[in-house]
Amino acid sequence: MIWVISSVLIWLVLWALNIRLSRQPKSKVTTLLVPTVFGITVLVLWEGMVRGFDISPVLLPGPSSIAFRFASSLPILWTDFVQTFVKGALSGYVIGCGAAFITAVAVDRSPFLQRGVLPIGNFVAALPIVGMAPILVMWFGFDWQSKAAVVVVMVFFPMLVNTVEGLKASDHMQRDLMQTYGASYWQSLLKLRLPAAMPFIFNGLKICTTLALIGAIVAEFFGSPIRGMGFRISTEVGRLALDMVWAEIAVAALAGSVFYGSVAAVEKLVTFWHPSQRV
Repeated sequence: MIWVISSVLIWLVLWALNIRLSRQPKSKVTTLLVPTVFGITVLVLWEGMVRGFDISPVLLPGPSSIAFRFASSLPILWTDFVQTFVKGALSGYVIGCGAAFITAVAVDRSPFLQRGVLPIGNFVAALPIVGMAPILVMWFGFDWQSKAAVVVVMVFFPMLVNTVEGLKASDHMQRDLMQTYGASYWQSLLKLRLPAAMPFIFNGLKICTTLALIGAIVAEFFGSPIRGMGFRISTEVGRLALDMVWAEIAVAALAGSVFYGSVAAVEKLVTFWHPSQRV
């Protein structure tokens, strides 16, 4: 019970500090400190409840146990990270988003494709990944290629829809002005429509960062070599080693956050002129 009381007291102190920080003028320091302090409060309360109520590590290990397992299993976690994220998620992300961008330009040029591809895209996007993953694993094998194929299916249509909508972002007056200057379709695309579409394109890219990692991990549940985040999670759950499962979840969360943040940082550089980047 001492652990529970002490963790609650620490949580209250940190919570009060976080409220005080959130009321300060917005700056880079407060923007970083507020979520950091909030995360620490959650971890402190988590650790105190696990220790105070003597919760079995099979049900819920504490943050200290997860951190110890994380530190002692770095080679395994790194191997799983490379297999799942670098080979499966990242390669599928690049292929899927690149193919979606090219297809979006083709769809923009063809009314027939607008009426034919987009409805099919909405249908495919609604298909459950747990139904598609086993089929793609059987088609492409048990290594990272099948995981990349699952990621391609997951990211293709969200990226396609966002890019197509982005290419419509410029208004008719701007397009008429380009025609008045005698600009060709490709000149209008490169100098007007693509810059106007960049917020939509990056919105699709950011959405696909999370879909890519989820797709790669889920696909590994249906067959993979003896490495990978999904393989490790399913194996360690069967062994009741929940600390290792949480360590893999932490790796996935960190990788996904860095991936999303990297795309957001590039977006800020490319779309610095957009009102959303002026806050």
